[in-house]
Amino acid sequence: MSGALAQHDALRVSADADEERVSESLAEESAIALLFNGVPFAVMMATPADLHDYAVGFALSERIVHSASELELVDVVKREAGLVLHLSIPIKRFAHLEQQRRLIGASGCGLCGAETLDRAIQLPDPVDQQAPIDVAQLMASMAQLAEQQPLNDQCGAMHAAAALTDSELLVREDVGRHNAVDKLIGALARNGERARAVLVTSRASYELVHKVATANIPVLAAVSAPTAHAVRLAAQCRLGLGAFAREGRMTIYSREQQFKRL
Repeated sequence: MSGALAQHDALRVSADADEERVSESLAEESAIALLFNGVPFAVMMATPADLHDYAVGFALSERIVHSASELELVDVVKREAGLVLHLSIPIKRFAHLEQQRRLIGASGCGLCGAETLDRAIQLPDPVDQQAPIDVAQLMASMAQLAEQQPLNDQCGAMHAAAALTDSELLVREDVGRHNAVDKLIGALARNGERARAVLVTSRASYELVHKVATANIPVLAAVSAPTAHAVRLAAQCRLGLGAFAREGRMTIYSREQQFKRL
């Protein structure tokens, strides 16, 4: 978590003219440049924590590599403008990468910098189906997630993504919802774990469905609303999509058979 938060002095005021000097914990948002085999590929705005997980998850989501073992985090260089991640990938992956788009993204957008619509909107392979996930267990995990966000507890500006595995609820946080999912996918890949579902503390947007489907995880549950494009993509990829997952309720938008109900 080092570097994820910064302290800042502020003035707290109220309508009845009370004033109080306070020290606030703020979420850091840094420019993070990803270089593959020495060549710049992307600059993303993200929380500077869990960087190895982020690099692996980003590379898997972008289909730059096919497994965590194909990527090595060689060095992290701190610059005045942000951080530079030097990453090494096999020659055959790098040769393919040179033919792909270059991406400049921001924490609110997962498609910025795409050269063409065809390159931006690529359909993931259909998700391998698993046994249906119990809705009650899913909702209990969502409630548990609310208690496992230490960075957000301190600053209030973080999204979280969690993987429901057979053994635990694995959580990663970031100011960007898609960054949090990338970190989570990277952590799963590095640990050699398979997730039964991904839970997010945000809306279910297109890029989140795309990342979860690309990672071959069968269910995505979001605390807020889905977009229409996300629902269509989930149906095409055979991804179970639930949203408004809070207060013991959830609305299922695709693959109802992937959710076990009483």
